[in-house]
Amino acid sequence: METGNLPESEAIAGESLPRINLATMFRLGLFQMGLGIMSVLTLGVINRIAIDELKVPALIAAGAIAMHQFVAPARVWFGQMSDAKPIAGLHRTPYVWGGSILFTAMSFVAVQVVWQLGQSMEQAGGWTPDSYGWAAVFGLVFGGYGLALSASSTPFAALLVDISDEDNRSKLVGTVWSMLMVGIIIGAIVSSVLLKQIALDTPIEQLQASVNRLFLIVPAIVVFLTFIATVGVEQKYSRYSQRSSVAHREDKITLGHALRVLTASRQTGIFFSFLLVMSISLFMQDAVMEPYGGEVFGMPIAETTKLNAFFGLGTLIGISLTGFAIAPRLGKQQTTKIGCIAVSGCLGLLALAGFVAEPSMLMGALLLYGFGSGVITTGAISLMLDLTAAETAGTFIGAWGLAQAIARGLATVTGGAVLDLGRAIFQSPVLAYSTVFAVQYVGMISAVALLRRVNAVEFQANAKQAIAAVMEGELD
Repeated sequence: METGNLPESEAIAGESLPRINLATMFRLGLFQMGLGIMSVLTLGVINRIAIDELKVPALIAAGAIAMHQFVAPARVWFGQMSDAKPIAGLHRTPYVWGGSILFTAMSFVAVQVVWQLGQSMEQAGGWTPDSYGWAAVFGLVFGGYGLALSASSTPFAALLVDISDEDNRSKLVGTVWSMLMVGIIIGAIVSSVLLKQIALDTPIEQLQASVNRLFLIVPAIVVFLTFIATVGVEQKYSRYSQRSSVAHREDKITLGHALRVLTASRQTGIFFSFLLVMSISLFMQDAVMEPYGGEVFGMPIAETTKLNAFFGLGTLIGISLTGFAIAPRLGKQQTTKIGCIAVSGCLGLLALAGFVAEPSMLMGALLLYGFGSGVITTGAISLMLDLTAAETAGTFIGAWGLAQAIARGLATVTGGAVLDLGRAIFQSPVLAYSTVFAVQYVGMISAVALLRRVNAVEFQANAKQAIAAVMEGELD
């Protein structure tokens, strides 16, 4: 007799382990909360300093920061490492801890490189070989940051699978993901408090001292949260040893294999094209929002950092309301479409706020933009689960995470490039930033067109056959 995919003896062994409770779910969410805080420091503070205070071209600054997304294929390798090479008898926790220490340390190194880049530009009155060298180091540091982040976050995601069962996994993932938004809000508030004494005309020495202090205190807090979130959890709740046969199969899935599975079905190709276009269009504003607040609205760093809180709060409300009220009534695909249209309208509000130079309107527009983002996120993830075959769920969901990371990186670079293009075309800063919002709008409308072609019924009819053919081809 077998229970699911496991022999009866293994299933009984798994059932003897305690089930994760709600308090532990929220404790695990502290890790994601830490990632949210760190995202404010990298995309908010470092990006703002480089572009606005030190006058580094937006394309170069955004491109360097995006390197942490472009190393995302390493996630597959780190996942396989945690499967196959336990440390001190644990498959996930040591990787989570080690990666956390490394990526928080790399964030401080990145700030020091930014100061050197700005100093080299100021001394020479422009770009020199030294400046290009420091820009390259800036990108390499963020590449290292991304590798360390992958080494921590991928085993953490695997830990969530190890410690949960089918009937409580969605609750665990939902709770932990919501804590990411809480981290963004907290990160924005903490950064704002620590930088509140900085004005627009603050001398570079005072700016440097305050920012360095921020990048010592906050990363230390994030490492502490990582330990609190995960200590003892794997030892108490992990079902990994009872699922080792499944884990061994997942260990054989390479990036090339995953891409073959994803492209085997016409519907998965359409849906992932939608995800790529939608994600790029949704997150292009990440690279330009803080500089937008500083250059167009005259807001100091402490105030532009708070903008992340409005976006995060709106997203958190959007996720909660959509999951419990909107999607059950309208359906997942219609909900996602409405979210895309809502975000498109908010992009117009963001541009309009610049023309009237009203900071309160910008904050309100970002709150609504975050709400629309939450609607899209919940609808798209729910639809993704419908477009996932149970036999290869890990492959589909893992590849979605990789696609999202690449899209976020492309969004960061594209946002910076379009801003530079807008500055070259228009003398008005408002028009330059509005160019970014206009490109985002076109992308969102294109995403809606792709979404209309998604058909879950067609996917369910042919996905298993397509996946089986690819898997068989790999074994030949």
